[in-house]
Amino acid sequence: MSSELVIFYVLAAGAVGFAIAMLLPPLGKNPIHSALSLIGSFFCLAALYAQLSAHLLAALQIIVYAGAVMVLFTFVIMLLNLAPDEIQPLKVTTTKVVGGVLALFIFGKLLTAIGLAAAGAVPVELVEGQGYGTVKVIGRMLYSTFMVPFELASVLLLVAAVGAVVLAKRSLSYVDRPAPPPAGLNQLANSPDQGGHDETHGDPGHH
Repeated sequence: MSSELVIFYVLAAGAVGFAIAMLLPPLGKNPIHSALSLIGSFFCLAALYAQLSAHLLAALQIIVYAGAVMVLFTFVIMLLNLAPDEIQPLKVTTTKVVGGVLALFIFGKLLTAIGLAAAGAVPVELVEGQGYGTVKVIGRMLYSTFMVPFELASVLLLVAAVGAVVLAKRSLSYVDRPAPPPAGLNQLANSPDQGGHDETHGDPGHH
């Protein structure tokens, strides 16, 4: 087994392991720990991209996902400021069971497609002058072939930013300022009661 294959297996196991730790306890109980686990998975994916000579994708994976997107997620978690008693324990529901079964089915189909593609795949030798993974080639593909998905991703990030502000505000209803009490009532409350003092102590008939 070559060293390149060993590095691939280590990075792949790290990416999957961090993704599992993000969801399952003990790290999955704390939102901050889950975010840090997701960052670890992103770094492993970036290393896999670098191993495939896709150096631009590796840099974007760290700058955009492990950097900007995860900073946004961390800000949302901190702004929500959930107390430990507000975090509900993990419960097995029908929706989660159906989602898990569908995820396993899709994962099985994905493994089957990868196995069939790998059976008839022909290895390709990357040449230095092909420009594979460079900014020029990827930029041309983003603004020509994949322009619509690229713009939809930018809209999705905008919606995520607006959603973070809405979640942080918790309530969009404004409460009117209470009306101040009348000036005469304030003056009566703040002034000493001299008249009552003279009535009780000034009249000798009360003694």
